[in-house]
Amino acid sequence: MPVSYRAQPQYEWPNLPVYRHPTHEQAWLTTDPAPPGDNATNILILLHGLGDSHASFTALGQQLRLPETACISLQGPQTLLDLGGHHWGDDILFDSTSGGLDPDAGFEQSTEFLRKIVLDSLVGKCGYQLREIVVFGFGQGGMAALNAVVDLHQHGQQQPNELAGAISIGAGLPSSAPASLNPKLSTPVLVCAGADASAVTSTSEEKLRHVFASVEIKRYRRAGDGMPRDRDEMMPIMQFFARRLRSSKGVPKGSVEIG
Repeated sequence: MPVSYRAQPQYEWPNLPVYRHPTHEQAWLTTDPAPPGDNATNILILLHGLGDSHASFTALGQQLRLPETACISLQGPQTLLDLGGHHWGDDILFDSTSGGLDPDAGFEQSTEFLRKIVLDSLVGKCGYQLREIVVFGFGQGGMAALNAVVDLHQHGQQQPNELAGAISIGAGLPSSAPASLNPKLSTPVLVCAGADASAVTSTSEEKLRHVFASVEIKRYRRAGDGMPRDRDEMMPIMQFFARRLRSSKGVPKGSVEIG
């Protein structure tokens, strides 16, 4: 069963002291351990979409059941007032074209929150390397995930500051992210999006390729940027995990990775 934490730091499984921003009491997280018999060699951080909560992505982590991987489902630190659900933006903005909520609403606070979780807790307290951490987000959560990767490259003390990967469903980088970087960031990125009626435009793709050295864009055969619906749409994600997640099985205890 997953373990939920709130308000106070916890040092039970997986020895993860939970960061709470003093003004963000809504920022819950749920952890789900690696499958029985597996070490938690990798960490998968899951970020829900705009207006959702951590609960749905807790279920996703359990369904994925990735070998040697513990899942942490975070909840956006801001509430949508009386609209219900949570979000990752600094503000609540409305798109003048569609009349709906604009996901690109500033990410300073959520980026700080994610930086504390990754650098202070997972790396600093638990001893993980950035290369053992994957971030996965949907919609606004995907935008927050990609922005956090840029931030972690800038603030991480490990060399190289490369994460195992970033997966975004239906979102590119926010407008506040750099338009380009030289050198480009080494963390590989996978973006899945609809064939049309997608938030991932050609301009979004171009910006991603100017910031990250390795970018895969996988388009569904349908319109719209929903979560994967079938094996075909899920396959690129599982292949990405297969390439990027590490395994310690068969490695003698105390061994040190070289290179």
